[in-house]
Amino acid sequence: MAKSQQTFNKSEKEKKRRKKKQEKAERREQRKLEKAEAGKVSFEDLIRYVDEDGNLTTEKPDPAKRKKIKASDIQLGVPSRDGEAFDPVRRGKVNFFNDEKGFGFISDMDTRESVFVHINNVNEPIAEGDKVTFEVEMGPKGASAINVSIAKAPVKKPKPQPDAESKTEQNKTEGEAETKAEPPINKESGSDKE
Repeated sequence: MAKSQQTFNKSEKEKKRRKKKQEKAERREQRKLEKAEAGKVSFEDLIRYVDEDGNLTTEKPDPAKRKKIKASDIQLGVPSRDGEAFDPVRRGKVNFFNDEKGFGFISDMDTRESVFVHINNVNEPIAEGDKVTFEVEMGPKGASAINVSIAKAPVKKPKPQPDAESKTEQNKTEGEAETKAEPPINKESGSDKE
């Protein structure tokens, strides 16, 4: 007797395939019935409008509220920074510097990114922990610091001296404060209480 070509596994797969096909046909019929019950949808029901806030709505926008926008006022892309002053000099701190090998890294104070520095781009000797000023240039392997020099401490401006009139007013207020700060006198003994 010949062995059947249909194995148990093949027959199970065929049953699942027929079942899925039948379920799909039933869902299709169900959708057709729902569509027939709902009736035809008009084109006007499908249209959505954008209101002045950018939200979708079914009502037509009021033409009186329409704003006129010139096409030349619309700016595509990133706005240019022509009016903005850009200082190429950055401030940072030397994280690592090896005099023997001639390179190191500076941590930018603003962006906290590490920038490579070569000894040829250093104006004066630097060491680890020094606060420096530098400019950034894009090299073949990424950002590189150039014109590196030790940061100078900012010069403190002396405070302006007050006028003679303001000095007298200041002395009056100081005198009032001194009288208020005196301890109370003990009435019984007539001396200060300590």
